[in-house]
Amino acid sequence: MGTMTGKTVIITGGGKGGGIGYGISTAFAKEGANLVITGRNTQKLDNAKEELERLYSIKVLALQADGGEEEQVKNVIDKTIAEFGKIDVLINNAQNSASGVMLADHTKEDFDRAIFSGLYAVFFYMKHAFPYLKETKGSVINFASGAGLFGKPGQSSYAAAKEGIRGLSRVAATEWGPFGINVNIICPLVMTDQLKQWKEAYPDVYEQTIKGIPLGRFGDAESDIGGTCLFLASDAASYISGETITMQGGSGLRP
Repeated sequence: MGTMTGKTVIITGGGKGGGIGYGISTAFAKEGANLVITGRNTQKLDNAKEELERLYSIKVLALQADGGEEEQVKNVIDKTIAEFGKIDVLINNAQNSASGVMLADHTKEDFDRAIFSGLYAVFFYMKHAFPYLKETKGSVINFASGAGLFGKPGQSSYAAAKEGIRGLSRVAATEWGPFGINVNIICPLVMTDQLKQWKEAYPDVYEQTIKGIPLGRFGDAESDIGGTCLFLASDAASYISGETITMQGGSGLRP
């Protein structure tokens, strides 16, 4: 029996692809959690559902949803409750942005894409999951980025969305603490497809980044990021809330 057996975990952007979400999904599946994975690409979601259910004998509810559309988010929450009856963990991982576009070249559409897919999506999922997280004294794990912490070039709208998520999360940690809900943020650095594109676009910044990591390597989506999510969702971390765990350019907690 795994440490998450019987738990219900929502993971946005949890489909099978080149990102962090599937690594997190796999980490929770191995620990016995039932999953609700969301995204816009139905093929990635279906592939993840098939593989996770087959390998780990869990139940996966795969739901196509655009996090920037409140009604679609509410539908995810409603179907989660209909299927599993509760929500123990909410992980807001999904984000889209015009990566590599300099600030002066951004359009309003570029900026809106980052804010709606990131900041608004986190707000909508947290708002609609809140009544059920109160019942379970659950956990929320949101994702921010060193793009905002360190001002990485070509990431203005992405950084703005991620820093907004950090601010929202810290307020939620204060407001929701009395209900037993902990809310934390992870700033990961994992060799995803998006990071490969960033490496090619900004090789000098990439080299500076890797030199600033004490262990000299990027994180693994499943073992490092998924493992950190497992810890933050565990009873061992129930006293930790309102923290930013930075897994790039060094390590540790940031205010």
